[in-house]
Amino acid sequence: MTRRIGGVLGAWMAAFWLVAAGPWASAQAATPGQPGAKLPEGVKALRGVEFAKVGGKSLQLDIYTPTEPKGKLPLVVWIFGGAWRGGSKEHGPGFNAIGVVVPHGYVMACISHRFSQDAIFPAQIEDCKAAIRFLRANAAKYSIDGDHIGVWGESSGGHLSARLGTSGDVKDLEGQVGDNLGVSSRVQCVVDYCGPSDFMKFAGRPTWVKVDDPKSPVCQLVGGLLADKKALVAKANPITYITKDDPPLLVAHGDKDNAVPFNQSELLVDALKRAGVDVTFEAIKGGGHNFGQAQYERLVPIVIAFFDKHLKGAAATPQDTEKAAN
Repeated sequence: MTRRIGGVLGAWMAAFWLVAAGPWASAQAATPGQPGAKLPEGVKALRGVEFAKVGGKSLQLDIYTPTEPKGKLPLVVWIFGGAWRGGSKEHGPGFNAIGVVVPHGYVMACISHRFSQDAIFPAQIEDCKAAIRFLRANAAKYSIDGDHIGVWGESSGGHLSARLGTSGDVKDLEGQVGDNLGVSSRVQCVVDYCGPSDFMKFAGRPTWVKVDDPKSPVCQLVGGLLADKKALVAKANPITYITKDDPPLLVAHGDKDNAVPFNQSELLVDALKRAGVDVTFEAIKGGGHNFGQAQYERLVPIVIAFFDKHLKGAAATPQDTEKAAN
């Protein structure tokens, strides 16, 4: 797996990657793919597609495809970061990679979910699963190969991505969101950038996130102090339901992260290895919570190669898409 950026890929990244600012959320300028900005050449967008409605609130996603897609293409789903209480489907490194991912032979979908101030967990993962089910149910309409879906997220989006990966067989997290409840929400691979995996292991680590502060993002996610919400915290932790049939994961984390402690990815990777799950760990030396432009760029060919292997290559065999629904 290459560690270098060159040729067309390097040129794309020089244009699209931004340095993230501030913990838990990516501060972005107008980039190709956003409303009002020019799309990358060869990419078309369908924005504001409603995939579900909850309590009168419309949950939407944006779909980016090649201008002239040739047959069914594997899908990469981006989940933004923002502490589960902010952010946008138009933000983040995955969104900024639209100009790389789509021309490389993928459909890309950027999805939304309810925020913790509107609904506590498991609303967020239920919304993400509803989005996956919608995209799989409407695969033919959007030139998607519904048997080959990967998910990619950063920070809280990394958490939800990993949670999708480790909950394909967990009925209790499927929810009742959307109109495609008989369709599987299982994904075939996961890229997790600096996502939390075990909230109870934040304490004592170098992080500004306080597990004993009701205003803390992790406490707001579960609707109270972690000590008072242990059952729900366990339900939220991606590490809780790991089984050997979970899809491959690529995990990346900065070892100087002062928001989501580095040990969160170490714990996840160790648990995945013990279960026999295919996992790759990219430790970003000197990387903070949102890495940095050079570090993001170094990861791009690694992420592309990971998706190619598991969504296009010999390892990309369709999984039982009915398993999670039964």
